[in-house]
Amino acid sequence: MNVSLTAELEQLVNEKVASGMYHSASEVIREGLRLLKERDELRRVQMDEVRRDVMLGVEQVRAGRGKKYAGATELAGEIKRRGRRRSKKSLEGDE
Repeated sequence: MNVSLTAELEQLVNEKVASGMYHSASEVIREGLRLLKERDELRRVQMDEVRRDVMLGVEQVRAGRGKKYAGATELAGEIKRRGRRRSKKSLEGDE
C-alpha cells in the first residue's frame, strides 16, 4: 500500500522516527491508525451511552416522571448546573 502525505505530516513522521520513539515510518503510521481506531471506538461507546440516556428520558416522560420548566432559560440553567456538578465530580475522581 502506498500512502501520500502532506509535507507537514511527512515531517511529523520523520521527526517521530528521528526521536527514536519509532524505528520506521511504518511504525509511526501503524500507531496513528491504532489511536484512530481507539478514538472511533470511544466515540461509538459515548454515542451508545447518549442514546441510552435519551431513551431513559423518553421513558421517564412517558411514565409521567418528567419535570416541567418555566422556560428555556430555566432549563438551560439546570443543564449547566448538572454539567458543572458532573465535571467537578470527574475532576475530583482524577485526583
